[in-house]
Amino acid sequence: MRIGIDARFFGPVGKGLGRYTERLIENLERLAGEHDFVVFLRKENFDLYQPKSPRFRKVLADFRWYSASEQFRFPPLILRERIDLMHFPHFNVPVLTPCPFVVTIHDLILFRYPTRRATTLNAAVYGLKYAAYRAVILLAALRARKIITVSECTKRDIVKELKVKPERVIVTYEASDGVEAGQLTIPGTYDPAAKGIVKPYFLYVGNAYPHKNLERLLKVFKKLRASGLEAQLVLVGKVDYFYGRLKEEARADGLLDGGDAVFYGYAEEAELAELYRRARAYVFPSLLEGFGLPPLEAMRYGTPVAAAGSSCLPEILDDAAVYFDPEDDDAIARAMREVFTDEALRARLAEKGRQRVGRFSWHDCAERTYQAYLTALHP
Repeated sequence: MRIGIDARFFGPVGKGLGRYTERLIENLERLAGEHDFVVFLRKENFDLYQPKSPRFRKVLADFRWYSASEQFRFPPLILRERIDLMHFPHFNVPVLTPCPFVVTIHDLILFRYPTRRATTLNAAVYGLKYAAYRAVILLAALRARKIITVSECTKRDIVKELKVKPERVIVTYEASDGVEAGQLTIPGTYDPAAKGIVKPYFLYVGNAYPHKNLERLLKVFKKLRASGLEAQLVLVGKVDYFYGRLKEEARADGLLDGGDAVFYGYAEEAELAELYRRARAYVFPSLLEGFGLPPLEAMRYGTPVAAAGSSCLPEILDDAAVYFDPEDDDAIARAMREVFTDEALRARLAEKGRQRVGRFSWHDCAERTYQAYLTALHP
């Protein structure tokens, strides 16, 4: 059998989805068995992937995500490559896909939080785009031989919202692999102060979409500073419209004048590892997540975590974090102060966090995904 993988998100270009696709393929190469794999890539990441297994071959599929060319030009290429089963690691499945497929649905955030604050589009265009999103994901879920997702919590959402049978949905947890000591490429002169980090700090890593709840985090942090807590809040993520909007709100609240809030911007992987290591605590106030990888990454480096007790986070982080109601300012403030100041708690969380990270591996993710392929090929 010939299995195709849509890897157009492969690598850094695809952010979290890109890492998932990259790690999945790396580990599938060790599990290929008797099947051949065709990995479809765009020009921008084509050279980034070099197959290590003779059963893996890459093919150029330079079709922009969510585009007409994706819908109309990708299916003939799949047909030409004689693919028996496709894996789409995201919901954007071409409607005319000419073979059976499995799809990974990482979350249903836009189903739960369909807000115009999550887009730069005007109301009419956003309405059309949102309707198209729902139609594509519903059709993908309806047609898929198997649906892969990344937590039991998200599986329940998929079963409820998309009206699919539970046995069609397979959970394959993601993992945190991080950057180990000795692999760091940052020179010894790396100086956080050059970025304005001069105090012990809370760290947040990720995007600034509305469901991440960062506006509330800024408000809570301002109160903590006013109460005398000597700390900074460092937010790491690629500069875009949403981070720009958040930064203006921080400026209006006076959090930039004294350097209380630091908008760090994008960090390379080794640099990010240093930010995790040096952080006093990691805070994750998100209202909804599919898996919640950043707090798990923080735990890998022994950083205590305060996280929202919502969606999948208690499932993933278990007893290795302090939880709070993400819509309760006082609860967030208490949890943040606790993980910042209570030394006994901090030591306990650091140990539990390292143990928790060890429960997840990309090998297990790939193995369960491979079994999903076999089940889909022989229903």
